[in-house]
Amino acid sequence: MDYIIHTLQKYPEIAIYLTIAVGFWVGNLNLGKFNLGVVTSTLLAGLLIGQVHLVIPAVLQSTFFAMFLFAVGYAVGPQFIRALKSDGISQVFFTVLVCASGLFTAILLGKMLHYDAALTAGLLSGGYTNSTVLGVATDLLNQASQMPGGVKVAMALMPVAYAVTYPFGTAGSAWFLASFAPKMLGFNLVEECKTYEKENGSGHTVGSTAYREFSARAFLLNNVDLFDKTVSEVETMFNHEIFVRRVRQAVGAKIVDCEGNTRLQRNDVVAISGTLTALLKYQHHFGQEVKDVPLLDFSTELLDLVVTSRKYAGKTLGDITGELFGKPGRGLFLTRFSRGDLDMPMGQDVVVQRGDVLTILGAKQDVAVVAKQLGYADRPLENSDMAFMGFGIVAGSILGAITVHVAGIPLSFGTSVGSIVAGIVCGYLRASMRTFGKIPGPALWVFNNVGLNGFIAVIGLNAAPGFISGLQQYGLTLLFAGAVVTMVPLIVGLLLGRFVFKFHPGILLGACAGARSTTAALGALQDAAQSKVPALGYTVGYAVSRLVMAVFTIVLVNVF
Repeated sequence: MDYIIHTLQKYPEIAIYLTIAVGFWVGNLNLGKFNLGVVTSTLLAGLLIGQVHLVIPAVLQSTFFAMFLFAVGYAVGPQFIRALKSDGISQVFFTVLVCASGLFTAILLGKMLHYDAALTAGLLSGGYTNSTVLGVATDLLNQASQMPGGVKVAMALMPVAYAVTYPFGTAGSAWFLASFAPKMLGFNLVEECKTYEKENGSGHTVGSTAYREFSARAFLLNNVDLFDKTVSEVETMFNHEIFVRRVRQAVGAKIVDCEGNTRLQRNDVVAISGTLTALLKYQHHFGQEVKDVPLLDFSTELLDLVVTSRKYAGKTLGDITGELFGKPGRGLFLTRFSRGDLDMPMGQDVVVQRGDVLTILGAKQDVAVVAKQLGYADRPLENSDMAFMGFGIVAGSILGAITVHVAGIPLSFGTSVGSIVAGIVCGYLRASMRTFGKIPGPALWVFNNVGLNGFIAVIGLNAAPGFISGLQQYGLTLLFAGAVVTMVPLIVGLLLGRFVFKFHPGILLGACAGARSTTAALGALQDAAQSKVPALGYTVGYAVSRLVMAVFTIVLVNVF
């Protein structure tokens, strides 16, 4: 045991990885329907392992936290900016008010119970289930030159407060929103969500589905009207709703990729592509459907094309699809048209702008040809644009570090708020201009989760020596105070959303969960509602609350 302790003290990086490993392992264990969650488990593991008195440089926790905040901002940036520019503005105001109620409650309790800034920040972070508060407060207090009792002692109490209050903040809010809130406001959540889906056409299944809108099938040609016709003539006969992609001109013969002047003959086996509707409509005009695996075995690709070509920017969607997609034998299909992060109507008269994204499906070689003509092929890649991320964090942190003196009081957003703002801006720029700034989903998950839990691990390891005494002194009182910080914003949110903002019940509960950044509550809501409708309210609230609570933490620290 002495050897293990000595090794951890000499090589504290081992303790960090051990803490993260234990946190992820325990946090993913389910005790019935309850689990601690990875963040809380990592914190507790750090507090336990840190009893051997380790010293972790503070710059390491700041590095982890900047990575986490940027990833959060990058993920929610498009929704956040869109909400500011659209009818989601009501959800923005709603979220700010709910966050303000949590801040006011924590400050009031902190003053009544004679807590300092660190303990109150931990209370708000755990009771409100927002780990961003913990990080921003840590960053600000580390920069403070003076604090009653000393910064080090105060900092040891912050994770204590977080660890004590977080479990009820998570489980309590999930139970309250999913089980009690519908009864409190007098509505049937399942029926309300069903009605919303019918009225708004959002009742489709999200995720993988067996349905395929576009397909290719093989037919043995025996329609005399098509004999000796060119591919171009045949496609014209069927209003260009189907495409003759390939042909086998005799049994066992070589397969030919069709051009406009390719002629079809009796008993040719042809590969016809099109929408499922068109294939069903015209299938009897060709002949018997046959199984010809080699004929249909050609590579296809679903690709996002960013329009950067000056030749095609400014043209209508109909002009572009007619010129590039409708060439005989090509068979390219437009599956989605988006501008920024918004889906656009695929009308023939809609004007395409530079930066718009056309998602097309077709044979790989045909897709490649069109990609060169239209602009930039945004293929899914495994690598991340680390220069974009690094410069973004640097720029945001430098701006956040700027200090302005008001009435002799130094005020600044801090590098933490700067990092999340940089993430929001960079995420929005990536969604708007898809030619740079790519961070794939799996990489973003790593930055988010390793960043947050690495930060939490360092916090726990450094705070461990003062944990036991702090828990003995503040434990029970903190537990009740955390419950109040959890419940007050929920009740305020329900009343505001129902009687002031008049949100749909399903969206209201989702907005409450988002404003509290409580993913567990969203999961419980979707199970209770048997619907994805609550997620429509969650996304804006979650995005806004991450930024707002970071800014409100500055207010809290300055109040104390």
